[in-house]
Amino acid sequence: MMLQKSTNIQNKVHNRLSVQVSLNGLSFLVTNPASEDPIFFVEKSLDHSTTPEEILMDIEAVMYNNAELNTNFAQVTVVYSSPIYSVIPAPLFDETKASEYLKFNSKILANDYMAHDVIELKNIVVVYIPFMNINNFFFEKYGSFSYYHSVSVMLKTLLEKENYSLPKMFLHFQKNNFDCIILKNGELQLCNSFQYKTPEDFIYYTLFCLEQLHLNPDTLPVILFGEIDKEDEYYKIAYTYIRNLEFLDATKYSNYQLGTDKAHNHFILKNAQ
Repeated sequence: MMLQKSTNIQNKVHNRLSVQVSLNGLSFLVTNPASEDPIFFVEKSLDHSTTPEEILMDIEAVMYNNAELNTNFAQVTVVYSSPIYSVIPAPLFDETKASEYLKFNSKILANDYMAHDVIELKNIVVVYIPFMNINNFFFEKYGSFSYYHSVSVMLKTLLEKENYSLPKMFLHFQKNNFDCIILKNGELQLCNSFQYKTPEDFIYYTLFCLEQLHLNPDTLPVILFGEIDKEDEYYKIAYTYIRNLEFLDATKYSNYQLGTDKAHNHFILKNAQ
């Protein structure tokens, strides 16, 4: 199953480039699909949230300093990680009214461009606002490319691989925010993203989600991935309230290992291709 809205770049180079863009940082991954080996990886973390204009300057700086990115690729994929999105059942989605799904929960502008990804396997649509200045930059740099929202990549990957009949919670950590996904019988029960500053913020939102779905934190399997490990205060506070914690088995989803990085990190980047 493929997300809709993808196009292939026609050239003779076999390597693929994945780029993850957020207002808190960037990451670039070059892989060879034949060998399933990462060829090049670089990331840049920002101390504070920035703007699409400033993040484009950071992208250009990374490109300038890394010759590995200044070539042609067989496939280029850009993934936007932002809290401005909405998940909608496909039968209820009307493309001509895409802004209606965002305006009640997010501040949007009249000239914002609305994009959407379709996850065909479960008939789900993710509506979001891509950074068009960054889209224009990548088009000028590489030609045609694919772009998605990070939640689309996560949902597509998890829904394809997870057939667990009982409820299961997935918590994906990024700097200053985390994504909460709950599946049951291979179906999506909840998908939301929360900003946090303290461990107390994180555990409040997590327990609230469990309460709303009447799930027991003593028995529910909770899978952690992204920027978290056992030494984090976020893990420690989660373990105080949730008994069945484990880290994602990344080998189920991707064979890429990025240096000494923990296998459960960079899940979106490794599964975006």
